[in-house]
Amino acid sequence: MNILIGLFIIALLAIVAIQIGKVSELAAKIRGEEEVERENTHKTAVWLLVFMVVFLVGCIASAWYYKNSMLGYGPLTSASKHGFDVDSMFNITLFFTGIVFVITHILLFWYSYKYRQQDGNKAVFFAHDNKLELIWTVVPAVVMAFLVANGLVVWNEIMPDVSPEDQYLEIEATGYQFAWDIRYPGNDSKLGTKDFRLIDPATNSLGMDWTDEKALDDIILSGSDKIVIPVDTMIRVRITAKDVLHNFYLPHFRVKMDAVPGLPSYFIFTPVKTTKQFREQLRAYPEWNVPVDPSDPSSKMRWEEFNYELACAELCGTGHYSMRRIVEVVSKEEYEDWLSKQRSFYADNVRNKDFDPNKGKLLGFEIKDREVELNGEFETIATSDSIKSATIEMKNVFYEVGGAKLDEQSKFELDYIAKLLSKYTTISIQIAGHTDATGDVAANQLLSENRASEVKNYLVSKGVASERIKSVGFGSQKPVDSNDTEEGREKNRRTELTIISK
Repeated sequence: MNILIGLFIIALLAIVAIQIGKVSELAAKIRGEEEVERENTHKTAVWLLVFMVVFLVGCIASAWYYKNSMLGYGPLTSASKHGFDVDSMFNITLFFTGIVFVITHILLFWYSYKYRQQDGNKAVFFAHDNKLELIWTVVPAVVMAFLVANGLVVWNEIMPDVSPEDQYLEIEATGYQFAWDIRYPGNDSKLGTKDFRLIDPATNSLGMDWTDEKALDDIILSGSDKIVIPVDTMIRVRITAKDVLHNFYLPHFRVKMDAVPGLPSYFIFTPVKTTKQFREQLRAYPEWNVPVDPSDPSSKMRWEEFNYELACAELCGTGHYSMRRIVEVVSKEEYEDWLSKQRSFYADNVRNKDFDPNKGKLLGFEIKDREVELNGEFETIATSDSIKSATIEMKNVFYEVGGAKLDEQSKFELDYIAKLLSKYTTISIQIAGHTDATGDVAANQLLSENRASEVKNYLVSKGVASERIKSVGFGSQKPVDSNDTEEGREKNRRTELTIISK
């Protein structure tokens, strides 16, 4: 029914328009074509003046009304160091172009009124005027030269690359339909090598080169993780894409750079306000002190829910909107705490898998992590009155298959244990060898004793007094897991260090 009523109203409006046209045509015949044309021209000129006033007043009034919602004005000042220069450049450009905008529109509509059709008026034509040519050539040229020069100065200040002396954090953003992969360096503060030929959608979507040691501790955020960066720290972002053109856009930091497949780019910026500080800045403005959900008065205020964000500023496909990521700026201490809780992609998803090129090798970052772990365990035992004994599994002590000879990789952990025993000179230890239940019981017992003795002899060769070390073998008597599976048997084949006195 509503559709029929709508169609009926449209039909009536069409009939009215047709009848008005017929009446106007009849009036023109009665009064004469020229008089009607002059009258229409006059009305048009007057309405153009009215439109000019409404248009200019509307532009200025709306800009003033929405100024606190536009970047660079009100509470939305720059959150990065270079952003203030960008905002200043924009304001200078807006000042000159705004003057031209207003003058041009006033002249455009005024001339439409002044030179409307009138009796006795005749157009004057002149072919050339040197003075006018000079004015409208030189004045715009001077203004444009100033704007371009100012823009180049700002560009050169915000776009240089880092120098070897700079202290900075480098991260990488890889865009694809429809998300961003964000990669952080690990403890070495260096991003590892990538090679597009190594890309495997199932196991290595970025094409990381796992033979490059710098890549082994790299952290790759999942699609829902916040991007966390420290305040007052120079950030260098590597920007690239895997499929189509994307754009790395951080509006509050005045960062915007295309992400082009096969053509890596970068941007450098320094955040100067944490997320909490920016929220407090918004809090002072009434339009941010309203419920974030207008339908729920009890919901949080808008300023409380504010977040910096990363967006794609290219129309990269139907899922373009889903590339939004939250960016959180925190203090340096908070960032270090957050980073310490992140796990490397390699350690969680690649290490010792069949496709791991380093399978069976002891890697540098594992050696360092193990040293930190051992140091903490020894320090806890040495400084605590309540701990009289404790057992530590020697995770990186390996032997030849079926024998007691130490593998070359065992020296890293044993050397560090010798160093700790030299530091804590009152500690005495017991080295215990264990085997799985495969094979002859007596042979396993002898093997475990020989392995424990081999470890003791190595530590003695590194300067630890022999009387501080006791070696024993338990064979397969003390399993920690089932001997029915390979995983369980592997856990049972172990060497343990026990603090027996301190």
